[in-house]
Amino acid sequence: MAQKTNKKSRSGGELLETVIKIYRSASVVKGGRRFSFSALTVVGDGNGSTGIGYGKAKEVPGAVEKSFKNARQSMKKITLVGRTLPHQVTGRYLASRVFMKPAAPGTGIIAGDTVRAVVEAAGVRDILTKSLGSNSAKNLAKATMQGLLSLRDRATVEKLRGVTLE
Repeated sequence: MAQKTNKKSRSGGELLETVIKIYRSASVVKGGRRFSFSALTVVGDGNGSTGIGYGKAKEVPGAVEKSFKNARQSMKKITLVGRTLPHQVTGRYLASRVFMKPAAPGTGIIAGDTVRAVVEAAGVRDILTKSLGSNSAKNLAKATMQGLLSLRDRATVEKLRGVTLE
């Protein structure tokens, strides 16, 4: 299950930090097994900015700290309409696909653990999702981010096309 914490950012706003998954790896050496850990995390301001991070270390706290630092550096702005998405989108990364659809107010977040952590950090409150293909946490998180980053609002589309939409 995802572990959530709130931290103050340097800009004064509060960041929602969530550990999505901890991975353990072992290498066999003469004296036995030597473990190393990696952490997948997501950081967001709950207002349209989010980032995912991945960090490795010999101990869990070190991996988590590196991962949060990486996530803060990779934060990107997401286009939202109120508490939901402007349109439906499918995010793809390697063998994972995540279908995301805007939902009516009060619906909540209908998603699995990994996708839920990413969209909550971005500030989405009403969404329907379905993950397809591989259920690897790393790939699902990246597919979700790719989908969120490909969102466009009405004004942006009108400007890109040079037309007015009804």
